[in-house]
Amino acid sequence: MIYFLIPIFNEEQNLNLLSENLRSILSDEQKYFIFADDGSSDGSVEKIHQLFKGLDYTVLGDGTNHGPGHAFNVGFEWILNQSKTDSDIVVTIEADNTSDLNILYPMVCNNRMGFSMVLASVYSQGGGFDKTSFLRKFYSSIANLLLRFIFDIKVQTLSSFYRVYSIVLLKKIKVQHKVIIAERGFLCMIEILIKAIKSDATILEVPMMLNSAQRKGKSKMKVFKTMLSYIRFVLFKSA
Repeated sequence: MIYFLIPIFNEEQNLNLLSENLRSILSDEQKYFIFADDGSSDGSVEKIHQLFKGLDYTVLGDGTNHGPGHAFNVGFEWILNQSKTDSDIVVTIEADNTSDLNILYPMVCNNRMGFSMVLASVYSQGGGFDKTSFLRKFYSSIANLLLRFIFDIKVQTLSSFYRVYSIVLLKKIKVQHKVIIAERGFLCMIEILIKAIKSDATILEVPMMLNSAQRKGKSKMKVFKTMLSYIRFVLFKSA
């Protein structure tokens, strides 16, 4: 089984294209879609029920906006409770269609070849940004550089949602750390990456072009708030 874990927060405008893409991708695989709703108020949940009717899917959430880290953690816990075999795979993607699903097949193949975590990487050779503001790219580059240096991380792209995990790795993280993700905000992806490294994950990066033009509406990331949380994370986690 391939579980798709997708955090949702007011993504109604993006769901039609997302549904089309998810229906067509990996057509020979058994897929299950988990939407972790983070308190959407725009009709996203109703749209999901409309678009994914007849498919294997579920919508999680209590109607409150907790942050993407909470949404991911709820989704991971649900998947661990549902998974029946260690060959299961978890794919995490953005709901705003900025995750290039054209590279998902090689990502899944690399996972099955033995890499327990496969990352879509804008910083790997062949990856990059398209239609993304200079300020966003600048902050992202500086944050990645500092975190890689401070925590001695060899991975180039640290915070992207778009990843493939083996279920075995997630189980190992759960056993060793008790909580898969504790961070509520966008730092959640760095947290689980560090935990995966400490759990001896085998990691591979696949280059991806991030095309923000695919997104309808604004990014949910508040850049200044996220930068402050990065500083807090560095001060307390590296101490």
